[in-house]
Amino acid sequence: MGAGRALGLLLGVAADAVFGDPRRFHPVAAFGTAAAALEERLYADSKAAGAAYSAVLAGGTVAAGVAVERLARRHWLAQALATGLATWTVLGGNSLAAEGTAMGRELADGDVEAARARLPHLCGRDAARLDTLGLARATVESVAENTSDAVVAPLFWGAVAGVPGLLGYRAANTLDAMVGHKSPRHLRFGWASARLDDLANLLPSRLAALLVVAGAPVVGGSAQQALETWRRDAAAHPSPNAGQVEAAFAGALEIRLGGRTTYAHGVEERPVMGHGRNPDSGHVTRAVELSRVVGFAAGAVSAVIALFRK
Repeated sequence: MGAGRALGLLLGVAADAVFGDPRRFHPVAAFGTAAAALEERLYADSKAAGAAYSAVLAGGTVAAGVAVERLARRHWLAQALATGLATWTVLGGNSLAAEGTAMGRELADGDVEAARARLPHLCGRDAARLDTLGLARATVESVAENTSDAVVAPLFWGAVAGVPGLLGYRAANTLDAMVGHKSPRHLRFGWASARLDDLANLLPSRLAALLVVAGAPVVGGSAQQALETWRRDAAAHPSPNAGQVEAAFAGALEIRLGGRTTYAHGVEERPVMGHGRNPDSGHVTRAVELSRVVGFAAGAVSAVIALFRK
């Protein structure tokens, strides 16, 4: 079982690197459509309604993954193919790198309006209020956080729990992105989805930060600064998980992240992480390179975990 799962994870990483996201009929997009429709039916301004919503969607997705895993485990090749397809479906490393690279190019060209138009592809900040420095910081922070959320975490759960882990994690993370923010509509309804995502990312975010430390020298960064900034600044971030990898990225690239962060639903004053210079387009490009390094390292680590897991 371990060999088939390990091979499947590596196949999924390779498929994401070569092909990117499925271009048509993406299962995650279909899940999002179903989740939006169910929200219209179940919505109430209460934590209980939100918990039921999250349980139905995340639980149903895990159940589907269990069914696939049971069918595929009869032969190692079937398990490898099923795991590979699920891994390719849930990974977002290629798309993240493509968006980050395009953003770095637009910032380098001084095309602020194009960069503002692209930022929603990476995060939910109010791009209209951001200048070049703000756009660069938002991009680096988003690349860092999504390296954990869209690459390291699904691979970790795939290694630990196979297809149910892959699909269940992506369901939880998608629900958090849809309803887990602090807007008036979702403050209570999205509470359960946000907490589920926090729990699912508790270990993967620390693994991601560790891989950032290990991978920093590959992109000309500082492993020592990554480790020191991670240990010193991560806990001050309002998210128990995003702060881990954002602090490690700040140290690795020797820049400052954090500060005033503007969303459509309000403004957050976040602590500053790191003691370097403010990020620019060059740091965006290096953040993307570091994200790729971490992603491939996470693929190798997840395969090893799966290989030795009974």
